[in-house]
Amino acid sequence: MFDSIKVRIKQGKQYIPDVKRAEVNPKFRGFPQLNDKTCTYCGSCADVCPTGAVTNHPLKIDLGKCTFCGDCQRACQSQSIVFTNFHKMAADRRETLIVDHNTDRHLYTFDAVKANHEIKRLFGRSLKLRSVSAGGCNACELELNACSNVNFDMTRFGIEIVASPRHADGIVITGPVSENMACALEDTLQAVPSPRIVIVMGTCAISGGVFQNSPALNRNFFDKYKVDLYIPGCPVHPLTFINGVLRLLGR
Repeated sequence: MFDSIKVRIKQGKQYIPDVKRAEVNPKFRGFPQLNDKTCTYCGSCADVCPTGAVTNHPLKIDLGKCTFCGDCQRACQSQSIVFTNFHKMAADRRETLIVDHNTDRHLYTFDAVKANHEIKRLFGRSLKLRSVSAGGCNACELELNACSNVNFDMTRFGIEIVASPRHADGIVITGPVSENMACALEDTLQAVPSPRIVIVMGTCAISGGVFQNSPALNRNFFDKYKVDLYIPGCPVHPLTFINGVLRLLGR
């Protein structure tokens, strides 16, 4: 017993006390800082992008397509693209994920996700989500699992991943949605009682990512159902997910 107490004192608090103010590792590649004034429009950044996320003239990056590989930054001779470690990148509208040199990362945090009063009223104190891996590589799925570990502990906010869609208030989609998972994804959402919310997590889920032009995908789901929250990343950092959901819940 005394040994356990000693270990507990030595380790201290393992959880992150304030997820809203927490900072991630400096090596983390997050929100890009763009400088259109120094850009020479050579097109090298767009040429190396594996997903077509980068466009120039004017210089823009689609966070919904970006895999955060950093190839565009390395290819840019004028250093017009610099990835910061800023991780709060969630948005409630797809078009908001397209950022340019006028996009301030701190203002983006407040403008990208507007608290939905109806969602806050229904799910503000308790949100149960069913995870659907729709052909993903398991990277985002692992990060979603990490959201509930002792470090990030999103359950303290009443946000939990549940085993059955019948017990859920919404779904979290990861993966590009393969043909084999298209029906299962829609069946899962239909099994969630109304009202329900839809969250897409990761580049693959938002746009298809590197698989966006693959004939093995079936993304008709997104033509039928409204998405309430887009969370970019490849994979998504747990703090990006938690902060995005908290913003949606008005917390």
